[in-house]
Amino acid sequence: MRRENQSSVSEFLLLGLPIRPEQQGVFFTLFLGMYLTTVLGNLLIILLIRLDSRLHTPMYFFLSHLAFTDVSFSSVTVPEMLRNMQTKHLSISYPGCISQMYFYILFGCVDNLLLAVMAYDRYVAICHPLHYTTIMKEDLCVLLVAGSWILSCGSALLHTLLLTQVSFCADNIIPHFFCSLPILLKLSCSNTFLNELVIFTAGAAVVIIPLSGILVSYGHIGASILKVPSAKGICKALSTCGSHLSVVSLFYGTIMALYFSSSSINSNDKDMIASLMYTVVTPVLNPFIYSLRNRDMKLALGILFRNNILFTK
Repeated sequence: MRRENQSSVSEFLLLGLPIRPEQQGVFFTLFLGMYLTTVLGNLLIILLIRLDSRLHTPMYFFLSHLAFTDVSFSSVTVPEMLRNMQTKHLSISYPGCISQMYFYILFGCVDNLLLAVMAYDRYVAICHPLHYTTIMKEDLCVLLVAGSWILSCGSALLHTLLLTQVSFCADNIIPHFFCSLPILLKLSCSNTFLNELVIFTAGAAVVIIPLSGILVSYGHIGASILKVPSAKGICKALSTCGSHLSVVSLFYGTIMALYFSSSSINSNDKDMIASLMYTVVTPVLNPFIYSLRNRDMKLALGILFRNNILFTK
């Protein structure tokens, strides 16, 4: 019966964002512009880090992976959402839906873990500056990034394999703009207790552990600054941590504010707004935060444009 049920649902219907028909064109243009800015901005960051030898440091090594993850995260959902808005073709195949869910979980987990890794890097830079080069060796940096990808792949694969064991009967309408795991479980006509248990345990671990690591790192950084309070020390800490702290605040703060907001917003709308923040808003702002608040990035960007102008002449 399970195989019959799964095979009977060959596709799902993504209802997309609750936008009025007359507003579709405006929102399509807005989201397309934000997506293109995300791709170009983050690819520019990766290019600058690759080309400028002064940016071959642990902090920018982690930043290049974060930029790649942001591009990938947006690319999992936004192009499909734009296609649906433009063509009104709402269907997505069963394998396509499962694949989209897998990569959404994968890149979301990597994003969380990389932010924690970058917080640890900032902690070492400020609290142990004399030992920074000996602690943050290339091998450790590669290990931290590889560990983030491996743990994220394992988490996404676990959720995906469990979902493939779930039966889908008649209802195939997803009131979202992508294949969300909780909504897919709601559509199931079989027992999803194990799936929900894994979401609660593994999913909570992927969010709580990185967030705890970030809070502990910045707690130590704050304590270190307060031990010897000085304007120079505070300015140094802000220049070192300002960009990362802004991204962390944007990534976690807006989502927490949303879920602690008025109960008049229903759960599905909150999930949709949160997903938009993760996949559209945060990735498009990250390049501006890191380029406008970072002296090294602005210098590398200026050199790149200056060299291109001289080359064209």
